[in-house]
Amino acid sequence: MPTEERCRLIIDGQNFEFGVQGNFFVGDDVVLYNKNTDNSISGCSWEHLGYKIIDVFNSDEYENLLKSVKKNIIEGIKNIGLVIDEQEFKLQNYHKYITKSSDHYQIVNHTKNLINDDFDINIDKLIKKFEDHVRCNLSSHIKDLGKSHVQIRIIRPNSLDINPPHRDSYLDYWKKILNVWIPITGSNKNSSLPIVPKSHLLSEKKILRTKAREALINGNLYTVPCIISTTEGPFEMIRPNPQKGQALIFTPYLIHGAAINNNNDTTRISLELRFEKAETKD
Repeated sequence: MPTEERCRLIIDGQNFEFGVQGNFFVGDDVVLYNKNTDNSISGCSWEHLGYKIIDVFNSDEYENLLKSVKKNIIEGIKNIGLVIDEQEFKLQNYHKYITKSSDHYQIVNHTKNLINDDFDINIDKLIKKFEDHVRCNLSSHIKDLGKSHVQIRIIRPNSLDINPPHRDSYLDYWKKILNVWIPITGSNKNSSLPIVPKSHLLSEKKILRTKAREALINGNLYTVPCIISTTEGPFEMIRPNPQKGQALIFTPYLIHGAAINNNNDTTRISLELRFEKAETKD
């Protein structure tokens, strides 16, 4: 029978908690990350950390990216029959336009399942910038999905518009990918994506979690499993906080999520890309 537990986190020294319903269990004594398999960061100088902040976009590229993100969000708003002034609409004020959670969740159903062709930038041409920081070739085509996958994440202030703490690698189709997280607007020390450094090396016997598609938070069922805590207590997370034009890249085995937006009156919007490992470089 599902039970309710409190997910307790420490993010940059600040305590957070929220309720999660599900069936919770502790895993076996095994570290899922193995640098000798098809991991996207194997052999990198930053492999022991599991993540890195890199410079990616010049000012023109970033502005084009921002316009493309805005276009897709406006399309999601239009899809549910809402009318807004597109010229006046500012991404950081999204929560002032979308005041009903039911409307927000419908918009997110659009923005969480986008592909390369939904953007007015050539995502495939960006790949070289990310390949420069890993020791493998990358592809935006995810074989197990049969397509590319791009997600716009929209986190309203003081809300639970979040993914719970999780590893993407619990889902088989993400095991060989490189995660890319790009701040778009409203991202700062109070709102950017939290991670647990070096957690890709943490044994499953130290993790209390649900299975996939079993965690219920604030009435929403999540695809990813929810990691509720370690067996030694709450996670100590940090927000690496990449700046405009930068990206956070990390292994799918790294624990991340719970990107609570502590800004008082600003929506945080980010872009998530996933590149699959293609082959090892010489």
